[in-house]
Amino acid sequence: MTLLTRENFDQSNEMNHNDDIVLSVNDLSISFRQGAGEVHAVKDVSFDVRHGKTLAIVGESGSGKSVSSHAILRLLPRNVTRYRAGSIVYQGKDLLKATENDLRRVRGNDISMIFQEPMTSLNPLHTVGQQIGEVLQLHTSVNAQRRDARTIELLKLVGIEDAERRLKAYPHELSGGQKQRVMIAMALANEPKILIADEPTTALDVTVQKQVLELIAKLQKDLGMAIILISHDLNVVRQYADDLIVMKEGRVVESGSCAQVFNNAQHDYTKALINAEPNGSPKAVKQDAETLLKVKDLRVQFPIKKSFFGKVLQSFTAVDGVSLDVKEGQTVGIVGESGSGKTTLGLSILKLISSQGDIHYNGLNISSMNQNAFRPLRKDIQIVFQDPYGSLSPRMSIAQIISEGLEIHGNDDEEQRDKLIIDVLQEVELPPEIRHRYPHEFSGGQRQRIAIARALVLKPKLIVLDEPTSALDRTIQIQVIALLQHLQEKYNLAYIFISHDLSVVRALSHHVIVMKNGAIVEQNDCEALFTSPQQPYTQNLLDAAYFYGA
Repeated sequence: MTLLTRENFDQSNEMNHNDDIVLSVNDLSISFRQGAGEVHAVKDVSFDVRHGKTLAIVGESGSGKSVSSHAILRLLPRNVTRYRAGSIVYQGKDLLKATENDLRRVRGNDISMIFQEPMTSLNPLHTVGQQIGEVLQLHTSVNAQRRDARTIELLKLVGIEDAERRLKAYPHELSGGQKQRVMIAMALANEPKILIADEPTTALDVTVQKQVLELIAKLQKDLGMAIILISHDLNVVRQYADDLIVMKEGRVVESGSCAQVFNNAQHDYTKALINAEPNGSPKAVKQDAETLLKVKDLRVQFPIKKSFFGKVLQSFTAVDGVSLDVKEGQTVGIVGESGSGKTTLGLSILKLISSQGDIHYNGLNISSMNQNAFRPLRKDIQIVFQDPYGSLSPRMSIAQIISEGLEIHGNDDEEQRDKLIIDVLQEVELPPEIRHRYPHEFSGGQRQRIAIARALVLKPKLIVLDEPTSALDRTIQIQVIALLQHLQEKYNLAYIFISHDLSVVRALSHHVIVMKNGAIVEQNDCEALFTSPQQPYTQNLLDAAYFYGA
């Protein structure tokens, strides 16, 4: 299929309506300096953004979709970025030629952005109120009292409960979904004309995802706001976008109205993206499988108010009397909305946070062990974290990252460690030679494979997987799911799989637990729960997932 440039783009599809075009990108080409050479990230990309409409840009990691959107506000790193050709026209002016002062007036005021990584985009040293207030302070003349009132109004608008208290909260005190809502509140603070939403629902569960997207759609209608939606979730795109462009290796390979592309995709790559949905089911657990983990009446409480002398006066119950069993070779999926206690439960099982209750691993009561006594068992119980970007140290090579656990657990043989690293990289389908490189040189999917390798190298029996696919494209998700299934079958691994993506949970899990407000509201075998949910909360979760085509 012919690749699209501005010359043939204007005649190629239904995107050229007579509606007002608020932003026009013309034959944009961008490269990044890398060593002595250049990497061409965006090649002859053209698209128009229409008043009050949503343009979705889709494609796998590395396709150039985020680079194209960040270029609009010139947010790409100056020292390595070269705008080779093209223009980005807003209100008759080319933003590629705009002065820094002109750009400062546009950024966050006329054109705003919701960034992809709420974990790293929020300043850990500033409160939520300070960070949203800063946006208002830069572009308005309202006083501090009015800024606080507007901030509370925005927090309520994006569905954050107890907004007055959250005003003084720091990012580490919020769940992933709550952080994403704060990012959305910041982006909407000045009611922009164009909102660039770069993976705005990546960290959100399906019900919150639906609420947030419907909120953005309502604000779009009320404000006449144009939206550029960058997403790897085609189910979201199908529901909310008017126009669509598909990118691969820096180029636009297909474009048109959303309905046109989904109903009559022309390019093989587009067809592959549309058809990339997790499916299948895990291999059955052996009938004689031993119970590896038994959790009974687990509780986790966080102090929220202390006296002058440090006595806890008020606390928040994050996990409330949870009990579960995990057998050898079994995957127990844990689902629920953001803030339901899923991740806190996983961390408490790993003794990474304090808890009350009984945790028995392989017949041993580990809940009563201190950290020194538990340390030898840590190699048996590993974790893969949610964020493949933040969970790997940028200062360590891949070999150092994977080797760290081996060294901690007493493997002093450098030659043997190197062999184990090579073996485990091959297990996760990565070439051994990458072990001398650093995390920033890899895509999200590759980083997540490295994180799995780091856990796997210690030959664990149980792995807690905390949203391991949430930041990945659908095509990469399917590859990671297949890898996890293969490793489970080969090594009889047990998984605790924490996720808000119900289609992924269904493909991987034998048994599913549904959590709300720290407690289990329902649990059952995977297929029974998905086909016949008993509780209204579970039914709502599934309804929201099916709304997106899960």
